[in-house]
Amino acid sequence: MPKLALTVNQRAVVLDVPLEASLLHLLRNDLGLNGPKYGCGLGSCGACTVHIDGVAARACVIPAHGVKERSITTLEGLGSRENWHPVQAAFEEAQAAQCGYCLNGMVMQAAALLAREPEPSEARIRSELSGNFCRCGTHVEIMAAVARAAELMSDAKGVT
Repeated sequence: MPKLALTVNQRAVVLDVPLEASLLHLLRNDLGLNGPKYGCGLGSCGACTVHIDGVAARACVIPAHGVKERSITTLEGLGSRENWHPVQAAFEEAQAAQCGYCLNGMVMQAAALLAREPEPSEARIRSELSGNFCRCGTHVEIMAAVARAAELMSDAKGVT
């Protein structure tokens, strides 16, 4: 099996990975990370969203060897219970999760948006999250959470 070197959640990793393995398979099965979920397997639902070099991407359709020597961030690497990322904190505050299956994708997509665009409009947030499916209907709470995360991030930048 070919070796693969990459960085996952700021940790250098070298693994033997089959050429046909997806990034999602590597993250969940080889590294035991449960943030990214298998949803559709087609890159359409967003449950498997991760950041590759800071850009939101669908891990289920990306070959693991396609991210050789790249930096991958999963939900587990975005923040921790002791030091949550503002998006994670806002999602909890807004109670934006019901079953939690879409949560990984929503949080990761929102974090990528806010990193690029700190003050997005409601229309921009809707557009950015439109490819992430939530079957439980917490869309109102999710929208509120992303808006709140933008506020938290703005407040944090104002602190010196």
